Amino acid sequence: MTTPTAQHLNLVRNELDSAQLDAFILPRADEYLGEYVPERNERLQWLTNFTGSAGMAIVLKESAAIFIDGRYTVQVKQQVDASLYQYLSLTDTPQISWLVSQLSAGAKVGIDARLHSLNWYQATKTELERAGIELVSMTANPVDQHWQQRPEASTAPITLFDEQSAGRSSIEKRTQIGAAVAQAGADCALITALDSFCWLLNIRGSDVPRLPVVLGASLLYANGDMVLFTDLNKLPENIEQHVGPGVTFKAESELETTLSSLSGVKLLIDPNGANAWMQLTAKQHGAELVEGLDPVALPKAQKNSAELAGMTACHIRDGVAVSRFLAWLDKEVATDRLYDEGVLADKLESFRLQDSLYREPSFDTISAAGANAAMCHYNHNNGTPAMMQMNSIYLVDSGAQYLDGTTDVTRTIAIGKVSQEQRKMVTLVLKGHIALDQARFPKGTTGQQLDSFARQYLWQHGFDYDHGTGHGVGHFLSVHEGPQRIAKNSNNVALLPGMVLSNEPGYYRADAFGIRIENLVEVRPCAALQGAERETYEFHALTLIPIDSRLIDTQLLNDNELAWFNAYHQRVRETLAPLMQGEDLAWLLQATEAI
Repeated sequence: MTTPTAQHLNLVRNELDSAQLDAFILPRADEYLGEYVPERNERLQWLTNFTGSAGMAIVLKESAAIFIDGRYTVQVKQQVDASLYQYLSLTDTPQISWLVSQLSAGAKVGIDARLHSLNWYQATKTELERAGIELVSMTANPVDQHWQQRPEASTAPITLFDEQSAGRSSIEKRTQIGAAVAQAGADCALITALDSFCWLLNIRGSDVPRLPVVLGASLLYANGDMVLFTDLNKLPENIEQHVGPGVTFKAESELETTLSSLSGVKLLIDPNGANAWMQLTAKQHGAELVEGLDPVALPKAQKNSAELAGMTACHIRDGVAVSRFLAWLDKEVATDRLYDEGVLADKLESFRLQDSLYREPSFDTISAAGANAAMCHYNHNNGTPAMMQMNSIYLVDSGAQYLDGTTDVTRTIAIGKVSQEQRKMVTLVLKGHIALDQARFPKGTTGQQLDSFARQYLWQHGFDYDHGTGHGVGHFLSVHEGPQRIAKNSNNVALLPGMVLSNEPGYYRADAFGIRIENLVEVRPCAALQGAERETYEFHALTLIPIDSRLIDTQLLNDNELAWFNAYHQRVRETLAPLMQGEDLAWLLQATEAI
């Protein structure tokens, strides 16, 4: 009996035959090129049955391959039929080079240009042309043509984000960014990052899971005028008054017509951010593309006082919710009641759900017991959730979208007794966390320059971790916000006051355990060095949740590190204690005792 996956693959191959194409490339992406993809746009899942968050399929006439990263080596075998698809590495096997090796000169490769960035399109076109292979932008996506019972798009209305919470009016923001567009030598900018145009217009939405945004795209002119292309049925009655003059709303179906009317217009575009179809359409109709970064990204990252007040407030309430979960967890473990990872994730959310400002998780909770925590982006939903084991480590990385801000925190918890080796590794991670938290750095410093602060103690013992140390976080927007980050790889964006980033060093021992300690921090002027020779910044922790002292080897901490640990816990206690009671309060007082 033919499986649905085999049927879907045959349907796509039939379309390739009709279009006289030899291959089709399908990424796990949609036309908005964001981190999260609505169910309606999970085309890779329809084609392959793969549910991971990153991947790519390449379909040829007689064979096919699916490319996945190290997170999904087990999952792909469970979900994707090996008789239909070859399993290849997304990171170790260059997809286009592999494709070239499968084809002969004169072949034609089809893509949906809406699902790829312009930079990817240009690089791929060049590489294929060198091999005598043509890249063809298909007018219709073969998946969309045959996807029966495709999930409906969200019909949730746009939410008006009040100016008091935003701290600035839409007109102020649009005027500022419009001036930056003019300074870049452009007449208007194509703003396609969903969180960017939502921030500009002080709106939010429910179109994308884990990300409170509206689907669409926009054009921002140098004078601050703006056109938003979206589902007009979602517009609330008073949106014109809310956003102020100069904003026009059009159906998303009108985007192509508008892009085709930009002849002679200098259009600022981000070749990595906006999809290739948009940019190629504008260029083909006479627009002059001005390459540049999203002009909204940096101003959005520098949060104003109202946004920071919201971030501070939501982190206090989130601290109460997560601390109550940890108190519950300790009580259950003490009575030998152990649960699976899914139950634990749901229990954690149950405490956040008691907050009237809570909307949803800011990402899928990483609830990882024992050896599963060694996979730093583990998701218990990708298989059968594992049971906690006594005398092990439990890692929980979770976050929340509140109406006044976004949170992201990781805590590593002792379940029963832990080994001295585990305590050593947790302490080395903690030392790096403290070093980064205490960093003072002059204006102009990038996250790349600070990354080694968090790794130095692991390095001294021959260890490291393979993810970034910190990412930006939005204000009731994306939990992964650019352009700033703290990581080994090159990033020339200087850290500036108002930015919020994570501080999350970790360590992962395959098939054994995983460790991560994560707080969100705000970049501030360094109070102790006001009037110094150089303008200097520091971090201020927003996350206020106890760190499990049972996992700490105090012999490996110096006096300064001990003082930091105890001062942090004293701050947690003073802030959260008035908001907690009964057994939860008793747990908090015990968990924040000085060591």
